[in-house]
Amino acid sequence: QVQLVESGGGLVQAGGSLRLSCTASGRSLQFFNAMDWYFQAPGKQRELVATVSSGGSTTYADSVKGRFTVSRDNAKNVMYLQMNSLKPEDTGVYSCRGNTPWRTFYWGRGTQVTVSS
Repeated sequence: QVQLVESGGGLVQAGGSLRLSCTASGRSLQFFNAMDWYFQAPGKQRELVATVSSGGSTTYADSVKGRFTVSRDNAKNVMYLQMNSLKPEDTGVYSCRGNTPWRTFYWGRGTQVTVSS
């Protein structure tokens, strides 16, 4: 059974940093082509913030460009989201999603990030 599990969330002061991890089990990370990080603020819809392709190409939402960095380590079966210069508006749940070549998706349950002002 394929599972994605996020970790690394927590409470941080504004301007601080966190690194989130998304660990795959049941299959290698190479099972997925693109992998995504999604963000959902309280009371708002979930939105895509970062994507890393199987080849390592990355894209970001405008709200996180220059502050967040997504990467993947296929050998360790982990995708990362390095988050720097955190703002209170970055507070919410971060979830990872793996996209297969057959257009199916696997979601993690999410990890809470809280940025205090």
